[in-house]
Amino acid sequence: MKSFLRSFLASFLALMVLVLVAVGLLAMKFGGDTEIKDHSWLHLDLYGDVLEYDPPGGVMAQATGSGGSLTLQKILENLDKAAVDERIDGVLLQMSSSHNAGWGKMEEIRGAVARVQKAGKPVIGFADAIDARTYYLAAVCDSLYCPPAGYIMFTGFSRTSKHIKGTLEKLGIAPQVSAIRHYKAAAQLVTRVDLSPEAKKNMNWMMDEFWDMFCDALQKDRGFSEERVNELMEHALFTPKEAVAAGMFDGLKYWDEIKDQFKPEGEDQLAVVSHERYADEDPEDLDLKGDKTIAIVHAQGNIGGRENGVNPLLGLMMGHESIVRELNRAANDDDVAAIVLRVDSGGGESLGSDLMGHAVHMVSQKKPVIVSMVDVAASGGYMMAYRAPLIMANPMTVTGSIGSISAKFDMSGWYEKIGVTTDHVSKGPNALMWSDDQPFTEEEFERFNENHWTDFRNWMNDVAAFRDIATTDIDSLCMGRVWTGRQAMGNKLVDELGGQYEAVLLAKKEAGIAVNESVTLWHLPESKDLIESVLGGEEGVDQALSWTVYRSVRNEVRFTADYLGDGKLWVVDPIFRP
Repeated sequence: MKSFLRSFLASFLALMVLVLVAVGLLAMKFGGDTEIKDHSWLHLDLYGDVLEYDPPGGVMAQATGSGGSLTLQKILENLDKAAVDERIDGVLLQMSSSHNAGWGKMEEIRGAVARVQKAGKPVIGFADAIDARTYYLAAVCDSLYCPPAGYIMFTGFSRTSKHIKGTLEKLGIAPQVSAIRHYKAAAQLVTRVDLSPEAKKNMNWMMDEFWDMFCDALQKDRGFSEERVNELMEHALFTPKEAVAAGMFDGLKYWDEIKDQFKPEGEDQLAVVSHERYADEDPEDLDLKGDKTIAIVHAQGNIGGRENGVNPLLGLMMGHESIVRELNRAANDDDVAAIVLRVDSGGGESLGSDLMGHAVHMVSQKKPVIVSMVDVAASGGYMMAYRAPLIMANPMTVTGSIGSISAKFDMSGWYEKIGVTTDHVSKGPNALMWSDDQPFTEEEFERFNENHWTDFRNWMNDVAAFRDIATTDIDSLCMGRVWTGRQAMGNKLVDELGGQYEAVLLAKKEAGIAVNESVTLWHLPESKDLIESVLGGEEGVDQALSWTVYRSVRNEVRFTADYLGDGKLWVVDPIFRP
């Protein structure tokens, strides 16, 4: 009874905290003057977590942690609204290296900024802390400023692989891994003390691709040749004055000075519209909706389990039943003309990936389906995508990784060290095959490995069939190899290059909709607002709590490690650290 009361009180208190947060946010949302004036400027602040879409738990999950409610979807939508909104004169793009947007997301934001500029509206950049990856976005701004005490780190690209094989050996834990194959670097974290030559080769050709696209962008945006980029990276750390002298920035200004510079003549201050406030503007009021609908199904996170959720240790989890349900919902809706499936996942459970891939194939028999890859759509992320009739990736998307890892960990050495003993009663062959207190026998491992390879070859041959790749060529594209979107298009793993904007244009074409006709974008799963999140029951509250715990712990650990490491906060990119 006491245990029940403690559990009940803890849940009740957690719910009350979230309710109070939601009430406070609602008060801020609806309080005060919310009118958007003429000659306003949209303010976007790239900082903290930048997910592709709202996490499970709705807006409350985003709003109850650091970083606010910034998602790639809201950034893209706000920029596209600003491009046509007569009340908006320009965009103030504030940036910091303390964000987790990958190269693919940065490419899509660059594209949306270009559409604002094409509409004749300036985009002014301001960066208080910048690294090479963030500079890739900053360089596209019409003007770029930095405060006099800003941090500027402009170094080359690298990737560090930390291996725990030695640690496991000290603990008495023996991984028994079937990895397909030498390019599948994730398995090597526990099987080797370094990367295989094949994995290093893969990383090098990926890095060459990122480097080429990075240099091409800086040549176009700032007039920097590759030689000039190398010269700047030789210097590595810049004071803001040095960065201005080098042509990296256009001047030194504090944030308030930038706002003063662009205020209309005769006005006391610049009318600035926050990202959160502008997200409430209905695209329909700006003629950005149409009679026909394109559904955009968002699939983000690690693949595992049945329902979308949040694991306090692993973060966002993509459940196959959640994605299949939304795909079928869109396919069975008479108002939906086409479907865009947004994939942002490094993979996970093969069964769930295959079930989602099968649903993609079945739905594509009813309506046009376009897969749109974001930062990463690799391993299970590619498995769920390859059966779509058309696949689009950002040039810097990480995709492929058509390989597989299956393993069991023999914990007997660890159990012996800590004094744990086991005993068994069993009946029937191989009853103890998966027991963690003993290794596979030779026969068991042979059967395990054989079964793993059979499953993999079925997948590899299926990719060849759906992607119209000769079976003699498919092996050279698989075995865990990873590709950029640009490389993947060259070897037929994807069909087109572009982000969501281009994917929608392609979906319109496939559905017979005129390219200049406005369409309504229906985002699935439908994101819950603050009231729906609070009143949506225990599940919504649990997801919001889980996301908040995961993000808070991860951010604090990362901040502490980075701060103690060099006295400044630099976020490490999951692919490369520039």
